Amino acid sequence: MIDVQRLRVLRAVAEHGSFNRAAAVLRLTPSAVSQHVAALERGLGSQVVTRSTRGVALTPAGRIMVGAAESVAAEIEHAKRQVSELGTGRVQLTVATFTSGGRLLLPGALTALTAAHPGTVLHVREYEPEDSLPLVRQGAVDLALAYHFDGPLPGQPGGGSPALEWTPLLDDPLHVVLPLGHRLAGREAIVLAELAGEPWVLGCLKTEAYLRRYAERAGFEPEVRGTTTDYFFARSLVAAHMGVSLIPSIALTPEVPGLCTVPVEPPAPARHIGVATLGHRRARAEITALVRALEHASAALRPYAP
Repeated sequence: MIDVQRLRVLRAVAEHGSFNRAAAVLRLTPSAVSQHVAALERGLGSQVVTRSTRGVALTPAGRIMVGAAESVAAEIEHAKRQVSELGTGRVQLTVATFTSGGRLLLPGALTALTAAHPGTVLHVREYEPEDSLPLVRQGAVDLALAYHFDGPLPGQPGGGSPALEWTPLLDDPLHVVLPLGHRLAGREAIVLAELAGEPWVLGCLKTEAYLRRYAERAGFEPEVRGTTTDYFFARSLVAAHMGVSLIPSIALTPEVPGLCTVPVEPPAPARHIGVATLGHRRARAEITALVRALEHASAALRPYAP
C-alpha cells in the first residue's frame, strides 16, 4: 500500500526542486524527507527522483506518482468540503480569477449564480493562470477563470494528474497603446515591427515574454523601460510619454486621457480566455451554472473599438 504522506513529500520535492526546500515547507528535516522518498521507491520497486549537485529531478515513474499525489490531494480536499457542507447545509464554491477578466466577466456571472443557487457560499481568489490551474487540479479551488497565449495552458500536469476541462470563452486581442501625437496614432492597424525603435511600458510579465518572442522573429530587441503588474498603471505611464504598450482589449477600460489605441495587423496576437474545471466535478450544479453564466457574459461582451 502506498503511504499518502510519502506522496505528499514527493509532491513537495517536485514543486521545490530539492530535499532541503521541501523539508522547510513541510517542517521536516532533510533526512526525514529523504527517508520518505526512499521508502516510496522501495515500495514501488522503482526510482522516482534523480539527485545531483543541481538539485532533484523526477524520473518518469516520479512524474506518474506526483500526478497520483495531486489526484489524491484533490479528492481529500473535495471530501473535506463535502463534510463541511454536511455540517452547515450550505454549498461552498471557490473561484480563482485573473484581475482583468475577473473585473469584467465575473461580477455578473456571480450574480446570476447566486440568483439560481441562493444557498451557495462564494469565495473568490485572485491568481494568475500558472498559479490557479494547479489549484484546480489540487482541489483547492473549484473553477478558474484563466487565459493563455499561443501555446498550451500554463503549468500542464505530468502523467497521472487530474485532467482539466477547458471551456473557451473568448479571444482577447492585444492592442498597441500610444500617446496622443505619436507618429503612428490614427492608423487603422500597426505591424509591431514598425515600433522597433520605441521604448516599451508593459503591464504584465507574460505580455513582455510574448513581445520578446515576436520581436525576435521580427528582428529587433525591444527596449523595455517600465514593467508593472497593472494595465491601468502601464497606460498611465504611456500617457506620460514613457513609451508605448501592448494591452489586451478587456484591460482598455476605464479609459485613460491622452492615449490612442490601435489594433495590431492580423494575425493579431491575443489572449485566449476560458474556464478550467476538473472534468469529473463539472457535473456539480453550481459549477455548471457558473460556467454557463460566464459563457453568457462573454457572448454579451462587446469587442473594444478604438
